[in-house]
Amino acid sequence: MLRPSPPGRISCLVWLIALAVPAGFVTSSVRAQPLKPAQPQAAPLPQSDDALTLDDMPDIDLDWPDLAAPATPLPAEEPALVDGGALPAQIPIMPADGESVDAGSAVRPAQPGSTFANAASAAQADALAALDPSVPLRYRTTLEGIGDAGDALLRTRFDALSALKQAQGDRANIAQIRRRGESDVELVNELLRVRGYYESRTRLRLGIGSAADALVDVSLNANPGQRYLLDAVEVFGLEGESPLGGALRRFFEVKVGDPADTDLILAATDKLRTELGQGGYPFADVREPVLTVDHQQRQAILNLNVDTGGFRRFGSIIVNEEAPFDARHVGVISRFGPGEAFKQSDVTDLNRAIIATGLVSQVTITPKQGETNETVDLVVNMSAAPPRTISGQIGYGTGEGARIEASWQHRNFFPPEGALTLRGVLGTQEQSLVGVLRRNNLGRRDRALNVEIGAAHLDQPAFDALTAGISGSFEQHTNIIFQKEWTWSFGAELRISDESSLYGESPVPVRRTYVIAALPTSLTYDDSDDLLDPTSGFRLGGRLSPELSLQNGAFGYVRAQMDASAYLPVSERITIAGRVRIGTIVGAEHDRIAPTRRFYAGGGGSVRGYGYQAIGPRDLNNDPEGGRSLGELAIEARIRFGGANQFGIVPFIDAGTISSQALPTLSELRVGAGLGFRYYSNFGPIRIDVGTPINPQPGDSRIGVYVSLGQAF
Repeated sequence: MLRPSPPGRISCLVWLIALAVPAGFVTSSVRAQPLKPAQPQAAPLPQSDDALTLDDMPDIDLDWPDLAAPATPLPAEEPALVDGGALPAQIPIMPADGESVDAGSAVRPAQPGSTFANAASAAQADALAALDPSVPLRYRTTLEGIGDAGDALLRTRFDALSALKQAQGDRANIAQIRRRGESDVELVNELLRVRGYYESRTRLRLGIGSAADALVDVSLNANPGQRYLLDAVEVFGLEGESPLGGALRRFFEVKVGDPADTDLILAATDKLRTELGQGGYPFADVREPVLTVDHQQRQAILNLNVDTGGFRRFGSIIVNEEAPFDARHVGVISRFGPGEAFKQSDVTDLNRAIIATGLVSQVTITPKQGETNETVDLVVNMSAAPPRTISGQIGYGTGEGARIEASWQHRNFFPPEGALTLRGVLGTQEQSLVGVLRRNNLGRRDRALNVEIGAAHLDQPAFDALTAGISGSFEQHTNIIFQKEWTWSFGAELRISDESSLYGESPVPVRRTYVIAALPTSLTYDDSDDLLDPTSGFRLGGRLSPELSLQNGAFGYVRAQMDASAYLPVSERITIAGRVRIGTIVGAEHDRIAPTRRFYAGGGGSVRGYGYQAIGPRDLNNDPEGGRSLGELAIEARIRFGGANQFGIVPFIDAGTISSQALPTLSELRVGAGLGFRYYSNFGPIRIDVGTPINPQPGDSRIGVYVSLGQAF
């Protein structure tokens, strides 16, 4: 409990409330209320030689404000405060006998020296006197004299809450302008008190150039005065040390000598709550800080009471009966184990990971007293989401033809998280049917086992193939929610393929049957800042696939490919992005390798401006042959514009080469250039690229259009 103020001191208790405005400033849990007009208590000001204090002017049919009289309420036409822009709640005053006044009826004492001057000079007074008081006028508002106290935060709050600013576009008569100005005088003082300036004085000036202008200059001249500092900071409940090391008191960074600034104190209080939650205290109760201000002594004392609730370590996980998977699988998904120190960030991460499974529509995780006073259990309540999904798409691509795709998926066909997907494609260049079994979060978070079996007919310009096969892989993957630096995969593949293509100098297509066994592996490092729209960092990845082929005898070869990309932010709106890709096949001649296993280049994910797989050597029918080696380069400038940077243009240059040799050559290098358009949606950029070949081969189209989600690389 707070002790009564000592005799002879004039003090008030200030419950610290943050100003909430649309820009997203710090707020406290105490409910803020709009400011009510202050009730001046000071005696009338004496006559002064100060030019700002003027005598009544009989020529104006308006009285100067009487500071001894109660403030006149604003007229009904005055606009209400904007949403989220409420001022702090009224301050409870502690009388001398220590009895607290109800917060709803308490008023603030008048600030010493707060005065109003309706005109800055006799000339301005004459101009105002010549105006018709009933005629609506235009006006402009300026806030002056704040100095270092008037930072961007204070001015933003003033603009959001000012009665003058909110109605500045509407005409008003002199009486209305004056009343709005008087309201803003108290607003400025209130804003300054929040920042620790408890002796602020603000004056209102009205001026006009001439009667013909009919434009009133409304000036609020503030004198912040001396900023109060904290003479004492009393924190109760943070004695001792954390079992993780370090004194608990270090979590609250406010100290003696700091400004009596509400924003700083509330930010430090919120940080204390976060640090306690991160440091093993799930049941910590941090009360609202209380600031006692002594205006006579110009002192400020801060009191804060904390109940840590005791240090805890993770105990058991408890799930509800309707959950789509059990507590054991929740433990697999979590990034913590029993006995580890409680961290609120781990709980938040688990919440997101459970939603990311796609099997849960809603989840709540509540800490609960564990079996001992040293543990905390987590009660996880999950609402199951519909496990089945049917989807389809219809599209057309230059060089790829028309395509219809449909799929059916059951995301929990083999619990827990064993998804079965059946997918079929019917198109001019592809007809296929594939079944995929994917087991997510297998043994550890974001690791998956994939098994795929399917058959397809591919009718590409380079080949015509009937294929069937089975493959499996184990991987650590990344996703939009949890982007990882390292990802990898390894697996095995067995495929039978009957393929038709031109070989050598023969003008007649020849069909060959291949039986191919492969052991593909990949490893990628991602240092970029975003999965779909990177603006900084780099990516480096490699793929290696030893393969054994049976076709007129057995032979082996190795496919290898390396991809690298980098992103350089030039400014907030411009990013330069570059990409390099190199691939090679060693161990077998070009003609012996199945056409479906060769390298190809061209298209929206390769060299824009060219058709799909169109780059490289051509056969006698001018169709691409593919090759044993691949080289690609790309550079583009991503330029964003719009009020929220939601649109973009992307000039680009791509280049690529395919060779029948083991290393790429420049003789087959093809260059494309163009311009892309971007719309940056909440789930990633939507991309439209239009390119043209710079040095096309015979038969190449002059324009290529590519549409997809995400950047080109």
